[in-house]
Amino acid sequence: MASIKPLGQRVLVKRLEAEAVSAGGIVLPDTAKEKPQEAEVISLGTGGKDDEGKTIEFTVKVGDKVLISKYGGTEVKIEGTEYLIINENDILGIVG
Repeated sequence: MASIKPLGQRVLVKRLEAEAVSAGGIVLPDTAKEKPQEAEVISLGTGGKDDEGKTIEFTVKVGDKVLISKYGGTEVKIEGTEYLIINENDILGIVG
């Protein structure tokens, strides 16, 4: 489990593995794969406040499978595992 707590409206996610075989049955090498846009929520930030000082609730929860924007966020490596810290706004939707 990751030992990092995002701040504000940020979310710590772990990208899910991309398909290793194309639709036509061709095995793709790692260099040909695109970064997966599907990820799992690992940890939520401390939250944010609106203009009136009310707490902004997170739309996602830990364990949700989400679609994220391709190039958003900051990559971090914790204990050999790669994670991504993104703003909740960079989450495009919840899968499933």
